[in-house]
Amino acid sequence: MKKKRMTLLMLCLTMLLPLSVGGQRSACAAEAAAEEKSSDLSEEEAWKQEPAYGQKLYYMIGSACTSATNMAEYLGYYEDAGLDVEGFKGDSDIEAIGTGQCQIAIGHIAKATVPATNGVSLTFVGSAHLLQGCKALYVLADSGYEHYEDLKGAKISVPNGIGASDYNITARLLLESGMNPLTDVSLTAVAQDACVAAMQNGQIDAALLSEPFGYPLVQDGVLRKIDSADGNSTNELCCVIMMNPDFIAENPITAEKLASCVKKALRWMGENPEESTRILMDLGLNPSDRYDMNLELNKLMSFGMQSDEYSAKQLLGIAEDYIDVGLITSSQDAKAVVDKLWTPLGSAE
Repeated sequence: MKKKRMTLLMLCLTMLLPLSVGGQRSACAAEAAAEEKSSDLSEEEAWKQEPAYGQKLYYMIGSACTSATNMAEYLGYYEDAGLDVEGFKGDSDIEAIGTGQCQIAIGHIAKATVPATNGVSLTFVGSAHLLQGCKALYVLADSGYEHYEDLKGAKISVPNGIGASDYNITARLLLESGMNPLTDVSLTAVAQDACVAAMQNGQIDAALLSEPFGYPLVQDGVLRKIDSADGNSTNELCCVIMMNPDFIAENPITAEKLASCVKKALRWMGENPEESTRILMDLGLNPSDRYDMNLELNKLMSFGMQSDEYSAKQLLGIAEDYIDVGLITSSQDAKAVVDKLWTPLGSAE
């Protein structure tokens, strides 16, 4: 901080020129004075100067895999941090973050990457969980499909629609297995509840389904879960913590506190899967009568256990693949996409 003040002082001295530059000299002096004043404030005093201080904040109410925002409230982390936070129910996490309807949300990384590169104001401040245990590609148990690579020419359901999370998860899995989701398969939206019948009558060949939905159907011998030939999807990042970069810039202390609350909740869920699963069932966020299944799937997701380095690498892979097939068109520089979108904030400690 002292070095920065000295730099500002030297800048001011270089501007002690004729009166015609007096406006510049005054602006520089004011900036130096403001910096000096700011450096003397405690974190609490600086926090009180932020626009969001003392205001009600909102998190996007999550479901099973995106429930850490809810869990942070349940565990009292927001209150412990001095934040007044409550849930917001909306149709789109991306829209809610981009328009400031809520300040923090958890959502699928690839789904959010395209709009974030097209002007929607959102950034990724941390990872949430792996794909395994959350969603997977399923085929009929007696079908001949063994791996993603076998699906070339197939019709695949992405139940929540083209451009939404199911579409982007499927696209990402196919891309990693060397297939082009735009030309090698046909992606269509068939409601999750109708997918088994659609497979049985030949309307579709496979479907991306939530694992809590697919799990009992596998046990009953109706469906079978498939993976890439190299088993790569077991290490695939699924969801990330999203915030609005403008909110962060205007409220850096508030934003860090908020992100830390959610990261602490994620870490607690990862380290305490049995208790976490019971809470999620009590809250109606996991099926209320399938504890063993819920526990198995929650453990697979490894909540809050992904490093920043791993997550940045995953985002780089998404950016490279999406640029290659034309899903990202606003940039041809994958590293620039990562630098723009991956901005870790807060701590689970």
